[in-house]
Amino acid sequence: MHVVFRESHGLDETETPTDLGQRPADLVVLSLSDSDLGAMAAGWARGGGREGRMPSLRLANIAALKHPLSVDVYVEQTLEGAKGVLVRMIGGAPYWPYGLQQIAALARRNGIALAVLPGDGRPDASLDAFSTVPVSTLRRLQHLCDEGGAVAAQAALAQLAMAAGLYAGPVSGAKAVPMVGAWTPGHGVACPLIAATPGDAPLALVAFYRSYLVAADLAPVEALCEALAARGFRALGLFAPSLKAPEAAGWLARQVRTLRPAVIVNATAFSGRGADGASPLDAAGAPVLQVALSTSTRAAWAEAARGLSPADLAMHVALPEVDGRLFAGVASFKEPGARDPDLEFARVAHRPEPPRIAAIADRAAAWRRLAATPASEKRVALVLSTYPGREWNLAHAVGLDAVASADAILGDLAEAGWAVEDGVTVEDLRASRVRWPLAAYRAALARLPDGLRDALAAAWGAPEDDPAVEDGAFAFVALRRGRAVVALQPERGATAARDAEYHDLSRTPRHAYVAFYLWLRGETDALVHVGAHGTLEWLPGKAVALSDECWPEALTGAMPVIYPFIVNDPGEAAQAKRRIG
Repeated sequence: MHVVFRESHGLDETETPTDLGQRPADLVVLSLSDSDLGAMAAGWARGGGREGRMPSLRLANIAALKHPLSVDVYVEQTLEGAKGVLVRMIGGAPYWPYGLQQIAALARRNGIALAVLPGDGRPDASLDAFSTVPVSTLRRLQHLCDEGGAVAAQAALAQLAMAAGLYAGPVSGAKAVPMVGAWTPGHGVACPLIAATPGDAPLALVAFYRSYLVAADLAPVEALCEALAARGFRALGLFAPSLKAPEAAGWLARQVRTLRPAVIVNATAFSGRGADGASPLDAAGAPVLQVALSTSTRAAWAEAARGLSPADLAMHVALPEVDGRLFAGVASFKEPGARDPDLEFARVAHRPEPPRIAAIADRAAAWRRLAATPASEKRVALVLSTYPGREWNLAHAVGLDAVASADAILGDLAEAGWAVEDGVTVEDLRASRVRWPLAAYRAALARLPDGLRDALAAAWGAPEDDPAVEDGAFAFVALRRGRAVVALQPERGATAARDAEYHDLSRTPRHAYVAFYLWLRGETDALVHVGAHGTLEWLPGKAVALSDECWPEALTGAMPVIYPFIVNDPGEAAQAKRRIG
């Protein structure tokens, strides 16, 4: 069969014919799970496959064989020479009916040992009908595949080889991986109380799926632990099959409650709330930072204005928001490795993105620092919006007296022991200025990415030409109240064009705006935005999973942002939370 394949991939995947270019082998494993395939590759290598001590093997992801033409090519070029085939399905037979039908027909025609198994841990007797091996063999294979890990995968391949009349040597080692447990880069799998080395340093937990462990796909978890350790944390990973599985959730809650972490980084997906409405990660009352282990490639993320695919957005952002998670960004991307010449397979695994890992760890450190600083030493900035209104409006917001609200917040903080003073009035704010020298701005600006600085210069010229510059310094509408700063958010552009530019996602902010936030980063431990809505969440950049070249992140960095938002506008509130909160 001769076919010309043309492919185009992005965040919106379409089914296109694919030729995997694999020669026949004794055994073939097909799965929708990269974790399955990674474990099988590790099990085959562990059993001496490269030295000829195991039957030859091919691995492929079913996602690459969804098009009927892809199935036909793969059956003809690869499966025709197989003696044993294992298929792991997620979603049952309806997800891949044509592929299962063609492989089952080939197996019966050629006498191939075929085992079709559910890949989600739930029994599915309907898949037995496609198989040609005895039910007892199916159940043994199912058990080994569900256990996961390299040893169990090696045993599954040996079992498949036996069913196909091939020899594979005995399998040594424990075939079971704990359903829950602790993990560190130094200890591997360990007891949480042993792995959480005692000390004065604050503890950071990294929650992740057991499937990453059994697939040896822990690079982003390891990178997170190392980055957290570099910032003074004792870092410990906790793994489980799910945050909602009752036994696993109970175990996680007990560990979190006992270990009392300063911060938690959550690398699992979806909402973790159980039937009681609680998540096990909330047991210690610590900040929980949500991260995305993206299923897309880095190139797709870099090119996409929206940042994440719809599936990743739902799994890693929207549903965890139900639990009140603080989205800290994307930690890794799914990337194919080099094609293994023996398996004729390029394993797809999570590759950590170092700048994003660093940004996540910086956010964790900032939230921990905010919690650990004594109330009397904390610094806070209250930034009031300038939502389009009349020229005489000051701190205008929808349905809110922003100045009175800021004053009330200061009063509450003072009662809680913060060294701040209330008594803010419109007249005070209108008349007050805080100055920041141009030289300090230029030094801070030099630390921004080149692309942002070039865009700023192209749009607005030199800093000294900004109307807010007076006598060599920016003059911000701001006043100090003890260890608090109360400020009016600067215009992002020209005052006369406020209505047109306020929501413009392509308009580069002016120098005074950039200077204001760079100044704030050295003045405060946390930013509270008062009044919906501001302009920070409307600056150019990705919609979610921002990079350091997105203006909202470039201006706020790791600074904790707290943003009380009007209750009747959840859409814009979500945008603000995902881009700056």
